[in-house]
Amino acid sequence: MRLFTRIVERRSFTLAAQDLGLPRSTVTDAIKDIEARLGVQLLTRTTRHVSPTLDGEAYYRRCLAIVADVEAAESIIGDVKPRGQLRIDVHGTLLRRLIVPALPRFLAQYPDLQLHIGEGDRLVDLVREGVDCVIRSGELRDSTMVARQIATLDEITCAAPSYLRAHGTPRTLADLDGHRAIGFVSSATGHVMPLEFIVGGTKRYVNLPASVTVTGGETSAALARLGLGLIQTPRYSIADDLAAGRLVEVLARFPPSPTPLSLLYPQSRGLSPRVRVFIDWVVAEFERHRTSALRKPAKKR
Repeated sequence: MRLFTRIVERRSFTLAAQDLGLPRSTVTDAIKDIEARLGVQLLTRTTRHVSPTLDGEAYYRRCLAIVADVEAAESIIGDVKPRGQLRIDVHGTLLRRLIVPALPRFLAQYPDLQLHIGEGDRLVDLVREGVDCVIRSGELRDSTMVARQIATLDEITCAAPSYLRAHGTPRTLADLDGHRAIGFVSSATGHVMPLEFIVGGTKRYVNLPASVTVTGGETSAALARLGLGLIQTPRYSIADDLAAGRLVEVLARFPPSPTPLSLLYPQSRGLSPRVRVFIDWVVAEFERHRTSALRKPAKKR
């Protein structure tokens, strides 16, 4: 049943076999055996595409529920721990700064899990691409996925000391006249995002000219360190630059809105033990970082 559901989701015998670590011939024979036993055709096959028949779609839905029940039952018996492959997708900066350093502890706790990590910021088709869960930042668009907010990221406005020496340090939004920004292009809209500030509890937006526009946060920070303009970015992503003085926070009295960070998984699959333990671990890790890497340090009295 696990094999059949993976074929339906991946639309491919080959990809399903790779996901489960099986020879393709084994996968093909197993599906032939299921169809022979049931006396129906479950999958329609072409040279490039595999899709479920009407019977196959109904069988797929039942298999999802049965597999989830089996995994849940096994997870509560004695010391049985989640096992198998867990496929996640996380934005690269977040992955490298906050998740990768802690992964040895997670894998030591769950040695029977095999973790596959993809990097991106697009809202992937989890079911079609065989991904169990993704971590994404920002406000979520309408989705059929289940979302759980796991953290809130402080955003700041900053620039390099060389830029501020050349253009001055803005103290109010009016001081931004004559300044430049490094334009960040939204993956959702394809347009450059304006700078955002909270003034008296109200959001204010400022569009500044930009010599360079980018689609990646790490590139944006690298260009900022070269003195090419102002940027707005999560505090955790440039914590080292702030500590070393390579970047300087400005307009701290008018911060951008905090960015929600959410973990999403397919509604159709339910919450498997593999995903459940990963969520619990990620939440604990972000809580551990909350007062240091993610949140602005408290002022000393």
